[in-house]
Amino acid sequence: MLVLFETAAGFAIFKVLDESKLQQVDSLYKDFETPEKANKIVKLKHFEKFQDTTEALAAVTALVEGKIGKSLKKVLKKVVAKEAHEQLAISDAKLGGVIKDKLDLSCVHSPAVAELMRCIRNQMESLIPGLPPREISAMSLGLAHSLSRYKLKFSPDKVDTMIVQAISLLDDLDKELNNYIMRCREWYGWHFPELGKIITDNLAYCKSVRKIGDRTNVAGSDLSDILPEEIEAEVKLAAEISMGTEVSEEDISNIKHLCDQVIEISEYRAQLYDYLKNRMMAIAPNLTVMVGELVGARLISHAGSLLNLAKHPASTVQILGAEKALFRALKTRKDTPKYGLIYHASLVGQTTAKNKGKISRMLAAKAALAIRYDALGEDTNAEMGAENRAKLEARLRQLEERGIRRISGTGKAMAKADKYQHKSEVRIYDPSGDSTIPSTSKKRKFEEEEEDVAVTPVVKSKKPKKEPVTEEAEEAETSAATEETPKKKKKKKKDKNVEAELEEPKEEEEELAVTESTEKKKKKKKKKIKEEEEEDD
Repeated sequence: MLVLFETAAGFAIFKVLDESKLQQVDSLYKDFETPEKANKIVKLKHFEKFQDTTEALAAVTALVEGKIGKSLKKVLKKVVAKEAHEQLAISDAKLGGVIKDKLDLSCVHSPAVAELMRCIRNQMESLIPGLPPREISAMSLGLAHSLSRYKLKFSPDKVDTMIVQAISLLDDLDKELNNYIMRCREWYGWHFPELGKIITDNLAYCKSVRKIGDRTNVAGSDLSDILPEEIEAEVKLAAEISMGTEVSEEDISNIKHLCDQVIEISEYRAQLYDYLKNRMMAIAPNLTVMVGELVGARLISHAGSLLNLAKHPASTVQILGAEKALFRALKTRKDTPKYGLIYHASLVGQTTAKNKGKISRMLAAKAALAIRYDALGEDTNAEMGAENRAKLEARLRQLEERGIRRISGTGKAMAKADKYQHKSEVRIYDPSGDSTIPSTSKKRKFEEEEEDVAVTPVVKSKKPKKEPVTEEAEEAETSAATEETPKKKKKKKKDKNVEAELEEPKEEEEELAVTESTEKKKKKKKKKIKEEEEEDD
């Protein structure tokens, strides 16, 4: 029996010396514990080494797909065909069927063969001479990387490192450009401050400053290629009555040099943006259609690579870029953020504030599919991204229309005014929603009016002040009160409330009368004492 053994370095053909050992599958590993024992059972007959990694990759990919590669076909014709009567032990039953059809060789695949392959692999270094362990490990690692790239259909042209560097450089250029323009406006503003208010575009401002120089040259300079006619006339008028200070020629030359730098950086930025746009359409066309070039490039840059971004779930893609806010929300037990870098996508930007969370979640789900399709798929078209974007736009219109319909009425039974508002383009403001006073029922109002009518005449009536209260009068009042108590119990609850309100002012008036009488007595005593003292004198 012959054994076909595949390695990362090449194909090996072994001759089985003792076939009786194969019947003892459970104890076969004991015969391969040492190199000496292994050499007694199998012996190397031929070894076909691969020339380079490409040949190894071609042979292995053919084996994976169940085909016979060129190198394997050469080995089988050269060695096995001479001993056609021998059976060939192989590890893949599918490959055995192909070999039998094309080369007419009898192949064997069984659990005993699988155990034999495992034992040979364990003692491969001693059974195949001329292959040091370090070389075998290096070949295995290289072949594993090549095979994984092939399985993932990884194209070396799809290098996303360029996108990461380009978007980082674009952000740096924007920061530097803003600083330069601010400095230029502030510097030239000392000489011609009115120009900054007239020309709002930064690039046009720098081009105008470079062409004008000193503000006295405005009248003779032609700015028609930079500015419209109206703005040009306004600039010339403002230069005649400008309140700026005078500056030297050296200052103007330095300002012009700064304007040159701004113009050059702006032109390079536009060129870099075009380059980034083309690279994004080549590497991630579906993601570009979904979220745009800049947002897609920032997502790839934040994840590190397109393949790393493809490993993220949709929930992570949604909040990518808002990690600080996420962990702060988890720490303080507040609401987590709804969006990160994906917030700057056009679909999220054109929605209302109420629907931004829903749209960002749906966009992240579709963008995650687009990223995986771009990273691992074979096609390079953007059809899937266009279809998903159309679905999201339809869903967005549906959400916004539903929000308009539900302005009045509920979801199931809408108000009659809703139909009128839906048809009409003009909406009338409803001031009833501004009132914060709770509405009261008619029954409640009627009861309050009755109580007011019952109470008002008693409160307004003024009683004459009582004379100083004596002990006999107090006893008479107490006896009268005791007689009236059984009558009060028989009255209704409303009468009790009215009497309680009537008794309160009575008690207050009695207390006032008592206090006034005591004060008068004290004054009389003082007068008597003074008169007696005067008489004694």
